[in-house]
Amino acid sequence: MMTYAAPPPSHRQHDDGVSPEARRWADLRMQVVFRAKRLNLGHMIEADQRLGQRDALGPHGVMLFFVANAPAEPHGYTLHTAYRLWLASPDSDDLGRLLADLAEVATDNIARSAATGRSWHPLGPEGSMVNGGDLNLPGDAVYVGAGVTTLDTERGRWHQVARTLRDVPANGRRLSVFDLPGQCYALLTDGTALHLHRDPHAPLGVDGVRCNRTLDPDRISYYNPHHNLTEQGDDGTREVWRRLAVLHRILSVHLLGRRPA
Repeated sequence: MMTYAAPPPSHRQHDDGVSPEARRWADLRMQVVFRAKRLNLGHMIEADQRLGQRDALGPHGVMLFFVANAPAEPHGYTLHTAYRLWLASPDSDDLGRLLADLAEVATDNIARSAATGRSWHPLGPEGSMVNGGDLNLPGDAVYVGAGVTTLDTERGRWHQVARTLRDVPANGRRLSVFDLPGQCYALLTDGTALHLHRDPHAPLGVDGVRCNRTLDPDRISYYNPHHNLTEQGDDGTREVWRRLAVLHRILSVHLLGRRPA
């Protein structure tokens, strides 16, 4: 497996002073934004359809991001995403516990495989950490980050909000799952932190994306209010960042041989 941290190099040249690497990372951040938002919406639709059933889904999930060479693509790579969702249970309601348990599972799998002379990968075939998405990666695929999808938002916990979809409000307009927001977190190996708030009723031009790195490589110099994103927010938000960072660091050291930036 190749051990570069950035997406595979592009062969296209630019004459505007912005390096191809900077453009690749900016493009990758936006690809992660689109992928995470789409997965969050799919997570919410499936959770709504299975609400109250024996196979009901929990409100949280974990995403793992990989890139592979794709010379025909504009920046020379494709993004692959695998994810894990849990069935609803008291344990799966606790995002901090889920992330801590995954970090412990990853550490145990790494040690167990090393003891037997094998190499463990989070996508398996042994000790897989995921159960959906891109489960079969190209041979040159490289780990570039981890993320969280959650249906809990400032509007309330998922189980509380989901019940409102079954209520008939006084105005007679029943809400659907497509009216509800969701959110995602992501950490990438170049030091990127992303917090995405998916709001179907957001005003035009408000994308709900907060990032500590630029999403537009042509904006070389500007004030970024989210440069310390992982230290912002309430205690619960910062705890998610801390737990996700531990898992991300374990995977980065194991798969890339180094700590993330």
